[in-house]
Amino acid sequence: MKNDVVPVQVRGILPANNGVAIFIGNAEKVFVIQVETSMGRVISNFLRKTPNERPLTHDLIGSIFKGFGINLERVVISELRNATYFARLILKEENELGVKLVEIDARPSDCIALAVARARPIFVASSLFDQVEDMTEILDQLNQTGSPGKFGDEAE
Repeated sequence: MKNDVVPVQVRGILPANNGVAIFIGNAEKVFVIQVETSMGRVISNFLRKTPNERPLTHDLIGSIFKGFGINLERVVISELRNATYFARLILKEENELGVKLVEIDARPSDCIALAVARARPIFVASSLFDQVEDMTEILDQLNQTGSPGKFGDEAE
């Protein structure tokens, strides 16, 4: 599996016309996944370790995992089909019967939020990473200009 995926991380989050642009990548390449504004805020809050007044859905999922002894091993952004990204949660359960790995189809935004919240690795399928457009230069330009509208940094 190691040769089939590329490790990545969230490199930036910025408001976009129809939601939020999540910049995902590594030193080699960065690409963008568009998410809903509310998901962008959730991911931004998890990145900044900002506590929520009440548990959000992703907190609830984490509590359910913990209650059943399930660990989020990693997430894999697996493919792009009809302008829609697909992803998988890789879960691991260990008990007296042994170890069980389960893959669950999920939205990339949910996968990213869960991975960031639990400091778990994010991967992209190599074939997908090869096909996405490199947005590194755009992210670098936005970071250099201080991009007034960085998501999550607005005045409170």
